[in-house]
Order: sequence, then C-alpha cells, then structure tokens
Amino acid sequence: MGGSPFQVCSIGDITKIDTSGASERTARQDKLAVQGVDASHNLARIDSMRMKQYKDLITRSRAGAALDRGWGDKGNGFGLMQVDKRFHKIVGAWDSEEHVSQGTGILIEFIHRIQAKFPSWPKEHQLKGGISAYNAGDKNVRTYEHMDVGTTGDDYSNDVVARAQWFKSQGY
Repeated sequence: MGGSPFQVCSIGDITKIDTSGASERTARQDKLAVQGVDASHNLARIDSMRMKQYKDLITRSRAGAALDRGWGDKGNGFGLMQVDKRFHKIVGAWDSEEHVSQGTGILIEFIHRIQAKFPSWPKEHQLKGGISAYNAGDKNVRTYEHMDVGTTGDDYSNDVVARAQWFKSQGY
C-alpha cells in the first residue's frame, strides 16, 4: 500500500456531515462579526497560510495560532492536535509527525468507541461523534443533536467539521 502509516478505513465523508459551525464565543477569537459555518470558514481561511506548512498534518490548533509555546486549553492540551496531558503521555514536539500520528490514533480510537456506542448512527454521525469525543470524552456524547454540550465552546465538533469541510474544498 505505501504512504500512510494508517490503515484506510471507511469512517464517513466529512463533506456530508451537517454542521452549525462556530459559536459566537469561538468566532470572537478573531473578533469576527459572524458565527456559524461562515465563522468557521473565515477562521479556516485566516489559518490557511500557517496550515500550508502542515498540509500533510491536518490539525485543530489553528496551525499553532491558538497555542502558547505548544500548549493550549489552559495548559492541558499539547501541540497541533491538542493531546490532553491529563489522559495521554505527550509524544514528540508540538508540531511533529510523531505528535500528529499520536493525535490521529486517539481520534480513531474515539471514532471506534462512538461506532460501538451508537451502531445504528450513519457513519457521518459516528465520525462527528468521534470528533466531539476527542475533545470531551465518549461519555459526553449522548445524543447526536447535543453532542457538543460540554465541549470547548460548546461547538467543538460543529466548528471542526465546518473548518475541515473548508480545508477539504481547498485541496487538503
């Protein structure tokens, strides 16, 4: 096969996930006057220059813009993937392939947990649930409609999905 260290599997199509995008609180990070999908797309556009250097290492930390010396989330989240030091051993430098591989593995594990927890959900719902669980744990995901309650900004998966959709439309 070659290329990717990860086995390719069908976990859903990010472009088919419904999303409400960023909350007003998240949009205020960059003093945006809009919220929702438009805000997420604007945030992604703002981050796109920094993201070019990480095109193969797609991330949540806004390509480092939201970090202080590699740390975010009140000192608990490390690196581009914001791996939570309270639950995982930190691996690699904040912007290394090793770190992104660790974060990706954690995300895949959460997607699998959501697949097991909600086997009747469509793949895209399970993918979005896994993204939410990556931020707040799989116990936090109780319903599709309210999966972001208790996540960062109460909009984590919706914002991540909207940004990912924008980056996908840009060739990432």
